[in-house]
Amino acid sequence: MRIFRLRGRGLHWVETDGEVFALDDRTLEYLGANPTAAVLWKALAGGATRETLVAGLLAEFDVDEGRAARDVDAFVSELDERGLLEPGGA
Repeated sequence: MRIFRLRGRGLHWVETDGEVFALDDRTLEYLGANPTAAVLWKALAGGATRETLVAGLLAEFDVDEGRAARDVDAFVSELDERGLLEPGGA
């Protein structure tokens, strides 16, 4: 089971009013995450499985499991493509 985790170096972020704002030092890109994505972002900061991420969305929002899973997959894929996740995982 893979553990997804945000990259530890060169990625700075804060949460304010339920949203996440981040700066990637490598690309100098500024990123913002809405409340839905912020739930995932905070979980990824400590490391989380896909199942944990889906469960987090289900607990926080009124969505069905299929939608939550699609949102998790899309978000994790985007972060991975941007190089914001630690490589590999368990």
